[in-house]
Parts: sequence; C-alpha cells; structure tokens
Amino acid sequence: MTGVVGYTTGVYDMFHIGHLNVLRRARLACDHLVVGVTTDELSLAAKGKTPVVPFEERMDIVRAIRYVDDVVPQTSMDKLEAWEKIGFDAVFVGDDWKGTDKWNALEAEFAARGVTVRYFAYTQHTSSTLLRAALTRMTESGSAAG
Repeated sequence: MTGVVGYTTGVYDMFHIGHLNVLRRARLACDHLVVGVTTDELSLAAKGKTPVVPFEERMDIVRAIRYVDDVVPQTSMDKLEAWEKIGFDAVFVGDDWKGTDKWNALEAEFAARGVTVRYFAYTQHTSSTLLRAALTRMTESGSAAG
C-alpha cells in the first residue's frame, strides 16, 4: 500500500448515517481505509450487548461501502495491537473519546510511532443505541410489523 493508511473500528450494527459519515470522513483523510468490524463476542464483552445484525453480515455491509478499502475483524479493543498487525498511519475515532485518559495515553503512544489520531464529530441525531431503543419501544407497544 502506498500513501496514508487509515484505520477505524466500530460495531456497525443497524448501519445508519452516522456510520456512513465516519467512513466518508475517514476516507477523505487517508489514501487507503482499513475498517475493523467488532465481533459479536467482543461487543458482548466490551459493551454488554450482542449486535442485532450478525457479524458476517456486518462485515459484508461495511465491505460494500465505497469508502472502505479493507475490512478486518476487530477481536480486541487494543488499538496498538491493531497497529502492529495493520501498520496504519492515522486512526479515526469519535470525538466523544477526545480528552479521556485512555485516548490521551493512546495519542502519546501513537505519536511516538508516527501515527496521528483524528477525532470526528459524533452524529447526535442517530445511533445504533437510539435505533435499538426505538425498536424496543415499538415492539413493547405492539406497533412493530412482523
């Protein structure tokens, strides 16, 4: 690969405009975008919930996005481990992580490796969490088509 290799990750459950916004912006900031899709097992361990859309289907959806060059399974939350395997030059993450102890430390560790960290604004009006809550309300009220 030549040029700037970028990396971002996500569960990408119930794919929505917020996901597309991140992938579009990430691809504009690099020459080759690698996307890690979180496995069902890691999602359950890290977030306490299993995705609605199965892992292989989420991989296929993300792989089909024109902004994405490569898709890899995300089996660990360790971004330095991912860097060792992929060798990216930039990592993209939501701005809700900016200023946290975890990402302040990662910024320093990545800087020592020549990797830049770019934060993107979180899409406030939609998220998989909001979609899941809406589906739950619809199901509980009996208004979901089946």
